[in-house]
Amino acid sequence: MKHTNLLRSLVLSLALAAGTTAFAQINFNLVVAPPAPLNEVAPSLAPGQTWAPGYWAWNNGQHVWVRGRTMVQREGYLWVPDRWVEQGGTYVRQPGRWERSLEAKPPKYKKMKKLKHDNGRRNHGNSGKG
Repeated sequence: MKHTNLLRSLVLSLALAAGTTAFAQINFNLVVAPPAPLNEVAPSLAPGQTWAPGYWAWNNGQHVWVRGRTMVQREGYLWVPDRWVEQGGTYVRQPGRWERSLEAKPPKYKKMKKLKHDNGRRNHGNSGKG
């Protein structure tokens, strides 16, 4: 009976530990404002690429610079960079994200064939002669 309880506790502990690692991002609220962004020169980009500028992250009790990077461009979207926002005396990091571009082209749809109609003139088997 004791072994069953021990095994049950072990399985439950492992399940809880596995569940907590499923979250990839943790948000921090900080009283310390991040430093000013560093000036990075974006490289020349190949067609279909966009630049995600660097940002300050929080690691081991201090701000650390995460360098900018090139990314594959999503058609019809713009990259909004990572940033820190002041909210009620604390600073909250908002991760970068894709937002729909206002200049995005509307999706292309196939044209449907225009249906032919006879404008109310129907041929009922007579030629109009009485």
